Amino acid sequence: MENVKIIGEIGINANGSVKTAKELMLIAKAAGCDYIKFQKRTPDLCVPEAQKSVMKSTPWGEMTYLEYKEKMEFSEDDFIELFKYADDLGIGIFASVWDIPSVAFMHKLCSIGKIPSALITDRELVEYAREKFDLLIISSGMSTEEEVQNAYDWGKPDVMMHTNSTYPTPVSELNLRYITRMQSIFPNCDIGYSGHEYGIVTTFAAVALGSTWIERHITLDHNRWGSDQASSIEPNGLFKLVKGIRDIEKSMLYEPQKRILFDGELSKRKTLRK
Repeated sequence: MENVKIIGEIGINANGSVKTAKELMLIAKAAGCDYIKFQKRTPDLCVPEAQKSVMKSTPWGEMTYLEYKEKMEFSEDDFIELFKYADDLGIGIFASVWDIPSVAFMHKLCSIGKIPSALITDRELVEYAREKFDLLIISSGMSTEEEVQNAYDWGKPDVMMHTNSTYPTPVSELNLRYITRMQSIFPNCDIGYSGHEYGIVTTFAAVALGSTWIERHITLDHNRWGSDQASSIEPNGLFKLVKGIRDIEKSMLYEPQKRILFDGELSKRKTLRK
């Protein structure tokens, strides 16, 4: 079985804190993740005009929705610091890019980019990201098969991620068997799985179905403030997730339809058969 790439998605769970982000990065490295991932937005471009002045209650007080988004967003200097920290740790790092300026900035820092589910119908963004990143990942949440096909045609991604964008996703709506459908219609790229469900068992099923990239949101504590915290994995769960994926890989090393008698069985055969 191909080595599965595991992404610890920090996203907005750091709540704009570089310190919290670094704590999560250290945990992801210790657990054995291959990558950590952030979100990169230009709030003034990404927040709809009608939402910008809407008031929102936050841990930092009452503020407009635009001010809140700006509060949550890392600055370019913050990202430079976080990328340096990732390099020191020896873990890969990249981001989901939500707009053209974000692509232009992130491609200076890394060669991997991801188009989030919300933006896969934005042809200009998809094509620009393809131009800038050596490895492009596209998520497929909230999308029809036609929309996913269009994004594939525009971006020629290296990885297509099956996902459901409900946070958290009911397990009955994960539709994991669609992973095999994606493998058949997109044979020239890797198929991955980005999970937003409670727990990790169903993510193991995605690996067994052949997903070669796995992404899960990570958090220090489910009870922290933020919309993504509840459907994220805490540190103990992340360690279990990575170990479980690596064990699945070991259990599927050999070609199908090939019966193998291993040394342990040959020894037991001698004692149990006449």
